[in-house]
Amino acid sequence: MTDPFREALGRIPDGYSEGLYEGRRWRVEKTRHSGGRSLKFYARELGGSDFVSLNLYHLAGGDLLKPCEMPEAKVRAFILGFKPDRIAP
Repeated sequence: MTDPFREALGRIPDGYSEGLYEGRRWRVEKTRHSGGRSLKFYARELGGSDFVSLNLYHLAGGDLLKPCEMPEAKVRAFILGFKPDRIAP
């Protein structure tokens, strides 16, 4: 069984990129740490004030999603709905 959230996050390239969410332009930064065992993600609306921030930890018992100062539902909706300008290889 596939995890749509993890697949969508995997399509977003590492480093800096841009794309669309709900018809608005966003800049995103995705950085892996600890040999890929953790991930930091930050997105900011270009020309606006909205943002999305999360940490994701790949643990032996499964992934642990830690949104930063926002509801998990907002983070999940953004990742699932974000359309990057380029897709990660």
